Amino acid sequence: MATSEAGTLRLSTAQGRWVLLATVLGSSMAMLDGTVVNVALPRIGEDLGAPLAALQWTLNAYLLTLAGLILLGGALGDRYGRRRIFLLGVVWFAAASAACAAAPTIEVLIAARAVQGIGGALLTPGSLAMLQAVFHPDDRSTAVGLWSGLGGVSAAVGPFVGGWLVDGPGWRWIFLLNVPLAALVVVVASRHVPESRDESATGRFDALGAVLAALALGSFTYALTAAGDGLSAGVWITGVAGLLLGAAFIAVERRTPEPMLPLGLFSSRLFSSVNLVTLCVYAAFSGVFFLLVVQLQIVAGFSPLVSGLALVPITVLMLALSARAGRLGKAIGPRLPLTVGPLLCAAGVLLMLRIGPGASYWTDVLPAVTVMGCGMVLLVAPLTATVLAAVDVRHAGIASGVNNAAARAAGLLAVAALPALSGLSGDAYRVPSSVDAAFHTAMLICAGLLVTGGLIAFTTVRGNVLAPEDHPVAEPECRYNCGTNAPPLDPGHPAAGTS
Repeated sequence: MATSEAGTLRLSTAQGRWVLLATVLGSSMAMLDGTVVNVALPRIGEDLGAPLAALQWTLNAYLLTLAGLILLGGALGDRYGRRRIFLLGVVWFAAASAACAAAPTIEVLIAARAVQGIGGALLTPGSLAMLQAVFHPDDRSTAVGLWSGLGGVSAAVGPFVGGWLVDGPGWRWIFLLNVPLAALVVVVASRHVPESRDESATGRFDALGAVLAALALGSFTYALTAAGDGLSAGVWITGVAGLLLGAAFIAVERRTPEPMLPLGLFSSRLFSSVNLVTLCVYAAFSGVFFLLVVQLQIVAGFSPLVSGLALVPITVLMLALSARAGRLGKAIGPRLPLTVGPLLCAAGVLLMLRIGPGASYWTDVLPAVTVMGCGMVLLVAPLTATVLAAVDVRHAGIASGVNNAAARAAGLLAVAALPALSGLSGDAYRVPSSVDAAFHTAMLICAGLLVTGGLIAFTTVRGNVLAPEDHPVAEPECRYNCGTNAPPLDPGHPAAGTS
């Protein structure tokens, strides 16, 4: 077992490179799942005879437990050891992935996905937190940059790998892929990653808050998903239950000594407004990524591989230009990027209305995803920097975590609500004409959400609030960090973080 004093490890050493490898591989497990599962949904539905609502839950069961427990996972790592909780999450994630691969029915797959989300909530916070805890201050920024860039590469290859596996050995292999990857992470982390923990952590955890948050999100998600088949009594009951559970969550957070969600953060108008922008834009992103691959396969007749590759330009643009967008935001302030970015994304989404029967990748798909990718480049880095700049530096970690959780919750609710709002339910996702009509309606809704996000930013963000290069906010603490210092970008959790 490797040992090292906290904050002394250098990236240039062999151990430093092993630590980086372990964290990149661990976080890549969650990133790969996010990009490959969407591509496989039509084939999963065909193989298991699943209605659309079940496919929605295939995504949302994972997002539900991940979003509800990710902040608690970070706190557990601080108290009991970040490496220990990270490794527990990796093993848990791998075991749940194997259960997903072996699922004989869609119901078993959904249950296994929920269990997989718990593993993700345990491993994701530790990935970045370990880098911040063990590396020398002079090497932390470089290590985090490499972690982010290499993680982005895994997100970029995910659609290709997913499409190739679905077209080849079958969709079950997208889950089996995690098992050998997890075994490698366990070996490397056990031998080379030093243990670290927060010695000031008290051991008090907001477990009740985490449970109430998950139940509230789950109730809302069920109500929105079931609404596609009509507004039954069950839909109304679970919807009202979601409201009551949400109110109970807020009441608990007000009274808990160490809340999962410190409500005092929202006394900052800037922090509140930027999180509203996050909710709008990441709901739109999730809706687009969920329905686009269905449209490409069912209506346009693309293979799973080509459908997955259709999203690669967005990731490539993010990897190539996000750093420059961050510098631009610091130079001119965040208001313009946070306004123009969503509007440009909306333009890209509207271009997707051209995608239909007989669509061409080069003339119909590529221009749309390129324009959307350019908007995301402008938006994402300044959005994250503004969230961190809106609070005191000592709260930077939890601010990043809250923003990350907001992005995941937005994606969760969007995947649940959009099919109902666009008139797609039951087995209609297998009928090209029904999918095409619903896709066009959904894209208009997503474009409206993006425009709303841009308008919120334009009216609420004032001045250049972004810190200069040497401001302490640029390197947030990770006490309660969700493991990324930006909301997730991949289609599945549009949230497992890539930048």
